[in-house]
Amino acid sequence: MNKQLLALTIGFLSIATFAQKNELKAVEKAIKKGAFKEAKTTITTLEANEETIEPKLKSKYYYLKGVTYEKSNVVKAADAYNKLFDYEKETGTQKYSKLAQPKLNELIKQVSSQAIEQYNAKEFKQATNNFHLTFVLSPRDTTFLYNAALSASLDKDYVTALKYYSQLRTLGYTGITKTYYAVNKATGEEELFQSKDLRDFSVKTKSHVKPTVVVSESKQVEIIKNIGYIYINQKKPELAIAALEEARKSNPKDINLLLNQAQMYIELKRMDKFAKLMEEAVALDPTNSTLFFNLGVVNANENKVEAAKNYYKKAIELKPDYSDAYMNLAIVILSGEQAIIDEMNKNFSNAKKYNKLEKEQKALYNQALPYLIKGDELNRTLETVRILMNIYDTLEITEKADPLRVIYKELRDQ
Repeated sequence: MNKQLLALTIGFLSIATFAQKNELKAVEKAIKKGAFKEAKTTITTLEANEETIEPKLKSKYYYLKGVTYEKSNVVKAADAYNKLFDYEKETGTQKYSKLAQPKLNELIKQVSSQAIEQYNAKEFKQATNNFHLTFVLSPRDTTFLYNAALSASLDKDYVTALKYYSQLRTLGYTGITKTYYAVNKATGEEELFQSKDLRDFSVKTKSHVKPTVVVSESKQVEIIKNIGYIYINQKKPELAIAALEEARKSNPKDINLLLNQAQMYIELKRMDKFAKLMEEAVALDPTNSTLFFNLGVVNANENKVEAAKNYYKKAIELKPDYSDAYMNLAIVILSGEQAIIDEMNKNFSNAKKYNKLEKEQKALYNQALPYLIKGDELNRTLETVRILMNIYDTLEITEKADPLRVIYKELRDQ
């Protein structure tokens, strides 16, 4: 009885194998005729029971499935080809892989070329989709995933960009490339080679000399930095700071990373941290007037008047036409006026004390006046004219205050 059951089982398997063979033959014939719709109908039947396909038929099945879907569904086609490569590698054969590899390469080339064209045309949404599709077609080449992340960032699709950048980090993507060069003996010019083997062969045959290799920098820091910038755009300062801090560990002298991190501390109202980073920035870039100006603002807001003055003066020294630095320096100087006015209000009945305070007030105005004049000269606004006019009035310089009244009215009525 047992022998009979075994024989029946073998019989069923033979029938199944025979049916699969016939279906694959039908797919093959349909493809040869260009009847892909017909091929797809039959391959769909096989797909439904893919796990039951006989091992000796699997390679052919994956290959024909790939060819069937090439024109209508490149993702399915690539998936079939990649499964074929894995299966034949496992079984130690290359029969159908040799046929499939050029077809997959053509698909990759077609989609990636389209992505590059779209990227160059600034059609970033479409470029994102096609770069990612190219990565799906060729998951071993993570550069396409990087290009998809970059395109998504430029499209301001930060959710997709963050997803792809995070995937790159998980995959350990570095983006490091090697470029091979050698000097042509006949021309004396250095030439680029497509591969190390071609370069080495040319050197071996003595047509080229002085072989060199250029290794590109890792993109891992750039990926972390881009993640930080995405968090900045998403208004997530805490996450941005964490990402930028991580990026700075590998590149502590990158001034842009530092400044973006500092900006996030402003968002969090952590001016102590901001000031510390600004001091680091000044040490890295001591000729940057904007950095000194920002330090002036921080110290002014913390009522560190003398420090603020010095920073604004340094900004002006580095950039003599820095109108905002002149105006802010004048305003810092004038910040001492309130204490004088408070004392004057307490001493109306004490003429001697009051007159002394009034002289101090005018001395403060005279100290700020040159900076106000220069700031107004460089960038005249309603506010610069108003402040300057009030100063002249207080100092009783009517011949300069009166013309400014006319200008003030004109600016106000614009």
